[in-house]
Amino acid sequence: MKWSYFFTSAVGRKLVMALTGLFLISFLLVHVGLNSCVFYDLSFFDPTDNGSMFNRAAHFMGASLVIRIMEIGLFAGIILHIVQGYAVEAKNRSRRGQDYARNLGNRGSKWYSRSMALLGTLILLFLIMHVSHFWVPSRVTHDLAPVVYKNGAVETHDLFLRMYEVFQNPLIVILYLIGVISLAFHLFHGFHSAFRTMGVHNKKYLSLLKSLGYGFTIIVCVLFALMPISMYLNWVSPN
Repeated sequence: MKWSYFFTSAVGRKLVMALTGLFLISFLLVHVGLNSCVFYDLSFFDPTDNGSMFNRAAHFMGASLVIRIMEIGLFAGIILHIVQGYAVEAKNRSRRGQDYARNLGNRGSKWYSRSMALLGTLILLFLIMHVSHFWVPSRVTHDLAPVVYKNGAVETHDLFLRMYEVFQNPLIVILYLIGVISLAFHLFHGFHSAFRTMGVHNKKYLSLLKSLGYGFTIIVCVLFALMPISMYLNWVSPN
């Protein structure tokens, strides 16, 4: 089988969607773990931390050659997932030709499983905003305030301060929350759907994967949502 067929056939596209989706899910796990370091500044942990744990963790990730190489794979995975997602949606629409005469609504499938393209578009817009706020200043323009740790041995960007400044704008906080909500509904369907595409059809396993997916989605998205909220409300701050 030609590689071009793998990326253009209906089965191949869905398989690519599943593989890249699982890869991006693993990235979310790492990303939320790293970003959760901001909560160490909460009063019941260490209110004098002032983002030290988060900045040092971000410095470790940014200074690692392996991580920087993986960033290339991450962007490639995101682009491939988006392109294939739109291709699958376009193919499905062309096959239907027109809407079904009778709309079964949620009795046929959940609304978010029928709206994956819309949710994906909202997530794409959220990603563009997120990258412009944090990745570009940190990795490209390097125009963030410096911060020093370990008696001057380590100098890095003060991403914690950057996060705090960005999330003082209530409009940006609302847009981030919309992005997180879109991600949640996208994952509600996409998590177990990826495993189904990979060949898991046993009802017992699918039920387990659905429960795992719901739990993963709720925990990850609640943590992501709490980050802008906690900074806007000054639960965590650089002061």
